[in-house]
Amino acid sequence: MTPIVLSPLGELENASEFIARHIGIDAADEAVMLKTVAAASRAALIDDIVPRSIARSQPMAIPAPITEAAALAELKAMAGKNKVLKSYIGQGYYGTHTPGVILRNILENPAWYTAYTPYQAEISQGRMEALVNFQTMVMDLTGMPMANASMLDEATAAAEAMTMALRASKSKSTTFLVDAEVLPQTLAVIQTRAEPLGISVKVCHNSDELAQDSFAVLLQYPGTSGVVRDDRALIAAVKARGGIVIMAADLLALTLLTAPGELGADIAVGTTQRFGMPMGNGGPHAAYMACRDEHKRTMPGRLVGVSVDSHGNPAYRLALQTREQHIRREKATSNICTAQVLPAVIASMYAVYHGPAGLKRIAQRVATLTAVLAAGLKTLGYALANAAAFDTLTVSTGDATASVAAKALAAGANLRLASSSSLSISLDETTTRDDVAQLWGFFAKPGQTLPQVADFEQNTATLLPAALLRSSSYLTHPVFNSHHSETGMLRYIRRLSDFDLALDRTMIPLGSCTMKLNATSEMIPITWPEFANIHPYCPEDQRAGYAELDEQLRAWLCEATGYAGISLQPNAGSQGEYAGMMAIRGYHEARGESHRNICLIPSSAHGTNPASATMVGMKVVVTACDANGNVDMADLKAKCEQHSANLAAIMITYPSTHGVFETSVTELCALVHSHGGRVYVDGANMNALVGLAAPGAFGGDVSHLNLHKTFCIPHGGGGPGVGPVCVVADLVPYLPGAGVGAVSAAPLGNAAVLPISWMYCRMMGAEGLKAATEVAILSANYISVRLKDHYPTLYTSASDGGKPGRVAHECILDLRPLKESSGGVHGVTAEDVTKRLMDYGFHAPTLSFPVPGTLMVEPTESETLDELDRFINAMIAIREEIAKVEQGVWPQGNNPLSHAPHTAATLLGETWDRPYSRELAAFPLPSLKSSKYWVPVGRIDNVHGDRNLFCSCVPITEFA
Repeated sequence: MTPIVLSPLGELENASEFIARHIGIDAADEAVMLKTVAAASRAALIDDIVPRSIARSQPMAIPAPITEAAALAELKAMAGKNKVLKSYIGQGYYGTHTPGVILRNILENPAWYTAYTPYQAEISQGRMEALVNFQTMVMDLTGMPMANASMLDEATAAAEAMTMALRASKSKSTTFLVDAEVLPQTLAVIQTRAEPLGISVKVCHNSDELAQDSFAVLLQYPGTSGVVRDDRALIAAVKARGGIVIMAADLLALTLLTAPGELGADIAVGTTQRFGMPMGNGGPHAAYMACRDEHKRTMPGRLVGVSVDSHGNPAYRLALQTREQHIRREKATSNICTAQVLPAVIASMYAVYHGPAGLKRIAQRVATLTAVLAAGLKTLGYALANAAAFDTLTVSTGDATASVAAKALAAGANLRLASSSSLSISLDETTTRDDVAQLWGFFAKPGQTLPQVADFEQNTATLLPAALLRSSSYLTHPVFNSHHSETGMLRYIRRLSDFDLALDRTMIPLGSCTMKLNATSEMIPITWPEFANIHPYCPEDQRAGYAELDEQLRAWLCEATGYAGISLQPNAGSQGEYAGMMAIRGYHEARGESHRNICLIPSSAHGTNPASATMVGMKVVVTACDANGNVDMADLKAKCEQHSANLAAIMITYPSTHGVFETSVTELCALVHSHGGRVYVDGANMNALVGLAAPGAFGGDVSHLNLHKTFCIPHGGGGPGVGPVCVVADLVPYLPGAGVGAVSAAPLGNAAVLPISWMYCRMMGAEGLKAATEVAILSANYISVRLKDHYPTLYTSASDGGKPGRVAHECILDLRPLKESSGGVHGVTAEDVTKRLMDYGFHAPTLSFPVPGTLMVEPTESETLDELDRFINAMIAIREEIAKVEQGVWPQGNNPLSHAPHTAATLLGETWDRPYSRELAAFPLPSLKSSKYWVPVGRIDNVHGDRNLFCSCVPITEFA
């Protein structure tokens, strides 16, 4: 009998199993693709593309890959080093119950977390309806007529409100007054943001100080100490002298308290964290901003509006600020790009599920338990700093402060040290009567009889001032009054997700946005209690697991980027950009060269670049690009010489926004350095660099990374994001929290999603990360070559020896000639192609960025060859349709492209007066008959939406 030959145990253990699961291309597929692109091997292709002058000579020192199970076990052990205590710290972060139907079907559902920002509105109707619900919820609770679709956190929302108020105020003052009751982390971010803009921030301790001359004031409602004040007189006084009033308000409290809009405030900001999103050591949580109607067109961030589709039916779309940074560049009012869409959806669904009565009941329970707690503390002999309160009490504890806090800590509870002689206690949705009884036990002196909740529950009124009790209604729209059973809620969530195209259905080939696999094993840890239920300001020893995660992830990212130091605090790419430019600014100031304020930015750069530079007080000077999309080195040299004495920085994207590896990047860095400037390398395209080249090694001084792109944190419909800022050694002292102040509310930013990137790096290892980069580049070149005879790639490196021109990890398809060839003014446009792709079941590539009339395609390493070919076949079939318009077979304005996308209702209508069949409209490829995504609305009228701005829930009658 022939003995069975066993494979070595090391092979059977298959430690690198995840690499093949993340990368969609296997060896056989790779051979086919390499033949198509005329490359002998993957390594030979990379040698053709990545300049030798920047190529890594040493591999990344990142641990070898391990299996999914092993990585989860290792991370679980790390999470166990965190201590989950009962938190009464408050300060903007509270315990909350995420309803199971929302937890399982939204937060843990790839139909929601893998969706992209809704730039293609027709295939984003589900998440946009949820965001309109969010806006309506915020508008109703704040008493404001306008709200946006989520900000990054309360602190940055307040900072955005400050600069918005500066633009809107009639006052000539540059002073911004902040109530001493404002959350300390909010004050810190405001101070960071204000200083480079020349805004003077003054903290005020009473109404007289707040009534001084300023362009705006910021009030906290309720205050950090728990106080609830009626500031109507103060608000009126500020407005009478031309100032703007901003109120940072707790939405749960607003179910019981008079709304900021009713008190006279101009802008309301805050967080929706306590509406179902765990504390997560600080994030992600959706903040909000609402304002009076006269300020709506200066409001930063994303705004979902209601327009009509081609059939006259209501349809949602991003309005006004859709891509402000890319359009207005250095004149943009904000650099916000990533929002917090997924947490905003959760918050809105929390309101839908509970409804107005349910929210009010939760708020009343919190307020009543607070009053009961206060009554019991008084019987124990304690004085309270605030007579009026919603959920927070500040207790005068005198010499007993330390002992009470220590007693609580020993019993597993965190109180907040308000001062050396007082403690604050914040209650929340999770607080029970047993918790209140335990709290009394911490404060009781030896021999004292503990109060009983039963002694107070029947006759204790809340501590809310009668004059501030809310009388107006809220959440009256049927959506907030229809889905309170789990069955109803489940079906509502499913109905909305069916409207959308996300990564769970199809490839999303958006250039510059890196829509790669968000593996389930990466997502699992974010809801572990050890990560989810940690307060960002709890004692440091309770966050030991997070500290270890932070340390390891930063070390790995330093290896990937070649930088010396990294901060994970920025909670979006835009915040990372801002922090990086602040680091450069701080460096120049420390050297006595604060006059260096010129920032050179190529004309091809991301729009957030000039916006970020302007926000740190720099003056943007645009440098030219040549015909191939590369930085024009002659123009750059001239600009460097012209501005040598004042040159602060250059901001470039590498590989370039045009999708190529520029060969002169080391020369560029050396040139800027020779004139005293620093080099900012935008990390948006790191998916083309990891393992192949490191910005910190080839001349970059600062980069931000998009962990929601290259390192697998999912986009979530537009957020959450994480934008770490990475710097060389001499800039480390100017990272957030060091030389530069805070840029986000929490020390570790959106900490709760960092385990995703940790898992990705741990399971891929250095070899997997490098392979991912190489396959992403191969896939982009494969698409470029397959489509070159149908849609030429606009920018490539020079072809050589019969090889086609090469691209990086994305390619720009040039559709500009098609309009003229198909009829001129009414010819086929790139936008028509994006809408027709919806009929083929695809999310479109990036439209008209960075070049109008083009499509930028980024396939990522996650896609299989079958999916790449499916997209290519769709694009070729669409080109054949365009040819029929060019040939006059189909008339301009009456063809499958001009009418796309096609809804089921249109196809089933009684009349059909089009020169193509209904079958061609719906099933342009035979494969679609077995798997068809039906677009819920026709093409949306963008102009109508902006001219008739409407941003709240649509009356049900409109859908009749």
